[in-house]
Amino acid sequence: MVGLRSTDCSCQILKRAWGGDPPASALFADNMWYKAEAYIASEYAGKYLYDSGLTTIYVSDNPVLNAQHVIFEAAKGYKYGLPYHAALASVTTAPAERLGFGQRLGKIKPGFDADIVVWDSDPLSVGATPVQVWIDGTAQFEGPVELNKPFEGHIVPDEDLANIVEEPVKVDGDVVFTGVSKVFLPADITGRVADDGTVNVAISDGKITCVGSCDAELTAASGSNGMVVRLKNGYLTRAFTAFGSTLGLNAIDAERDTDNGADGDVFSRAVDGLALDTKKLRVAHNYGVTRAFSAPKAHGGVGTQHGTSAGFLTGAKTAAVRGAVFAEDAAVHYTLDLSAKRGSNTPSISSAVGALRRDLLAAVKASEGGKAAEANPFTELAYMRRVVAGELPLAVMAHSADTIAAVLNVKKDIEEAIAKSKVGSGIRLVIIGGAEAHLVAGGLAAAKVGVVLAPLFSYAFTWDQRRALTGAPLTNGTTIDVLVDAGVVTVVGLQEDWVVRDLGLLAGVAYKNGGGKLSEEEALDLVSLNVFKVLGREEPEGQQHFIIHEGNPLGIGSRVKAVGDGTGSISVF
Repeated sequence: MVGLRSTDCSCQILKRAWGGDPPASALFADNMWYKAEAYIASEYAGKYLYDSGLTTIYVSDNPVLNAQHVIFEAAKGYKYGLPYHAALASVTTAPAERLGFGQRLGKIKPGFDADIVVWDSDPLSVGATPVQVWIDGTAQFEGPVELNKPFEGHIVPDEDLANIVEEPVKVDGDVVFTGVSKVFLPADITGRVADDGTVNVAISDGKITCVGSCDAELTAASGSNGMVVRLKNGYLTRAFTAFGSTLGLNAIDAERDTDNGADGDVFSRAVDGLALDTKKLRVAHNYGVTRAFSAPKAHGGVGTQHGTSAGFLTGAKTAAVRGAVFAEDAAVHYTLDLSAKRGSNTPSISSAVGALRRDLLAAVKASEGGKAAEANPFTELAYMRRVVAGELPLAVMAHSADTIAAVLNVKKDIEEAIAKSKVGSGIRLVIIGGAEAHLVAGGLAAAKVGVVLAPLFSYAFTWDQRRALTGAPLTNGTTIDVLVDAGVVTVVGLQEDWVVRDLGLLAGVAYKNGGGKLSEEEALDLVSLNVFKVLGREEPEGQQHFIIHEGNPLGIGSRVKAVGDGTGSISVF
């Protein structure tokens, strides 16, 4: 089952059909929308099942969900309201018992198999990593890598997580949030800070009007027409931005009628196919993802792109709403992963790279001597001319280090041609995917090429990702660690749309397991400000796109309490 509600009859049907021993429900924490029956799924399903007296089991589904990280599903189950003990049992005792092995597996006690994991932190915390694994008493790793991170103690179960508010209320009046511990948004602090080190954040008509004591605003909001929300350990951060997904171009992955479709060899613009106000976008907005950049798919598979991407607001009802599309053509996208060999004119990786070089050289030639732009400014050549002129970035989907190196050579070749022809200043290149980008981190940094890691942690899903770094205890660091060390501007992207809920948590993993490479603010930038940096764009209305969290957004126990998107109101949970 992928989603149940406490009010659904499904739970009662299971009880009636199976008497006093209904079956457990094996599910994902938040992977959904991939087919029609998964469209109605809820991330709170685990809690609803538990509340109905049923057993929740979280599962992986290789290769979609890597079994290596199934504990992350349990951690998210806890975040979504499942009690701590039930979340931990969902990947230990519960599956063992349901499979008939409860007398020897799933527990640490005399007489049971010595199948044990020692973790470097609470197993349901963000970034929890095994130090050693024993199966039948035999250690599985010789010389495992152990991360250098301070022990922060065990999770004290937070019963407030069980208080679910699925849908926010829109507020366009005065709201003041008290108890904000940290502010990671360019904002002037006005007035004194409270004795406990917290500040208040006042909002009116969807805009932040005060950060500090805000005494007058607090008095006004305490009246009949205002709202005061008291937080424990509140955080004020930038809103998140999604990059690399099909948000806005797809509602149900496997349903053709809900999908923009795949371009194949046809060049198109995402802005012409935007279809907003879907469940995906409403969920994205609820989790603080107020903006997205999406490009048309090149092929039917996950993670291929072709054409120009559009930047849009996830909370807009249609693309016709004023300001809903803030970037009609944000970047020009091509795909050079293994699927590039499907093209009718590119039967090999080398031919696909060569085709990209020829198209760029043709754009340089067409721009020589100040030649006028084409009569049709929406052709592929017209957009390539904007790339070589430095007006639009070139975003290339590639995972193989060798392919990335080939693309860097293309950049060098074209920039030499640009210099001779004097038609621009260089190419702004972005790599999307980047499973093996760590192997060419120095070249990426030298060429000032940004990387959008999609997914953040690759597990060698395809041949061109085979040298991906899995992280401790198997490897010393991951791709993001190497890129950050090299000074490459890096973004946490979305390979699949359902990951949109997890952006803050993924940034949290990079922060927790990075050995101090990233501050909290820099980790949050991985899913916000850095998106605009790699595209060479200014962040539009940056200060009015914000999230107010209760709890550290990089940790498992945080909750979004308010989302602002610059539209004159805020969503309050």
